[in-house]
Amino acid sequence: MDRRTFALAGVVSAFTAAGLTTAPRVAAAAANTAYLMTYFTESPQMVGADYGLHLAVSRDGLNWTPLNQNNPVVTPTAGDLGLRDPFVFRKQDGTFVVVATDLRGTDFSKNSQFLHVWDSTNLTGFTGYRRIRMHTLNTHTWAPTVFWDAARGQYGIVYSANNGSDVFMVNYTTDFRTVSGPQVFFSPGFGVLDGDIVVDGATTYLYYKNLSNGNLFGARSTTGAPGSFTTYTGGLRQGNAIEAPLLLKTNEGGWRLWGDSFSPVNNDYYAWSSSNITSGSWSVMNQRDYTPPLNAKHGSMVGITDAEYNAIVARWGTPNWVRLKSSNFPDRFVRHANRVGRVDAYPFDPFQDQLWRMVPGLADSAGVSFESVNFPGNYLRHFDFAIRLDPNDNTSAFRGDATFYRVAGLADAAWSSFRSYNNPTRYLRHFDFLLRIDPISTSTERQDATFRIAS
Repeated sequence: MDRRTFALAGVVSAFTAAGLTTAPRVAAAAANTAYLMTYFTESPQMVGADYGLHLAVSRDGLNWTPLNQNNPVVTPTAGDLGLRDPFVFRKQDGTFVVVATDLRGTDFSKNSQFLHVWDSTNLTGFTGYRRIRMHTLNTHTWAPTVFWDAARGQYGIVYSANNGSDVFMVNYTTDFRTVSGPQVFFSPGFGVLDGDIVVDGATTYLYYKNLSNGNLFGARSTTGAPGSFTTYTGGLRQGNAIEAPLLLKTNEGGWRLWGDSFSPVNNDYYAWSSSNITSGSWSVMNQRDYTPPLNAKHGSMVGITDAEYNAIVARWGTPNWVRLKSSNFPDRFVRHANRVGRVDAYPFDPFQDQLWRMVPGLADSAGVSFESVNFPGNYLRHFDFAIRLDPNDNTSAFRGDATFYRVAGLADAAWSSFRSYNNPTRYLRHFDFLLRIDPISTSTERQDATFRIAS
């Protein structure tokens, strides 16, 4: 089942009950083999801040490839001229809608009564841009999520607002152009923020942030109606602070819950997994197992078909750079800083210091060399076995120092290690978070010398 669709039979009966004579075209759940993510971007000093609609794709729903060079594919042209919290949803006819918060930047004192909206047939283009007014209150309209309410035969748009306290409001719609009047959807007696909703069979799940203690919780309902949800999980948190729960039913039938860090100076995403969402039990995932898109903030995910995946990649293109993620310190990436090669905890600015063009080896095209994206013509090379970033002087010594052979990861064959071209008994590794080339013999050294090529 797609993360936010019912089985076909349930949809047909719902439309019959609603008096609609034509059953909708629903994408077959079994056809979903990949995922798409929407997000906006920020970085610690806001070098990477962009408040347009960003896209990334993934085959496994864990390791993500930004599209369009991690540039926005579309940006709002009305309201605050920027978005946050973009949410993608597959509608009952198989096409998509994107709704997003009307806010550019981090001035959360601004109040907008509107949401940005786009339509998309297959995520290769976005049309029909508009804003829809959700209420007339003097409050924000943040972090929208969408679900299909079969009993009503309508979509519910749920969002964070304040009507005297922080609650979730809901408006219902059939076309994402006109909406019903707002009503309180979830108000458990304490402030809540950032809801995400997934319908699974007869149960509607709502995951949210509890503002009184800062943890994420899950609630559920057998009807999905306003005021019908009961919290059933304990509090979840990773890192110093967390928000923006993102609930995903995987294409294989398991579940993942993502949480966004509260600030761009911290890790961007954390994740949990569960094989049984009804139990309310979640297992913390190792950061080795997932790599969010570069600088991504408060996104949403949706299952897509193989044909959709291929069309999206063909339309928007994949990055012309890579990142190298450390195996034993998976929050750290290879970067240059003051021309020294390091592995540092992400995120950081300038974020471009971690971006590399992995080109044919300067000394042997069967190998690879790493050219800096933000210092073109400069390459990682070893000098007295320490790794630094230097301009290519086109000498044979430099070309040899800057060339490595990519081999199966010494600690994990699914990852990669890099053997020196001109010191073939030595491998690229980190030591005290500094990069160098060394002989490798111990388990720790093999971990130090193993990297994931990420986007």
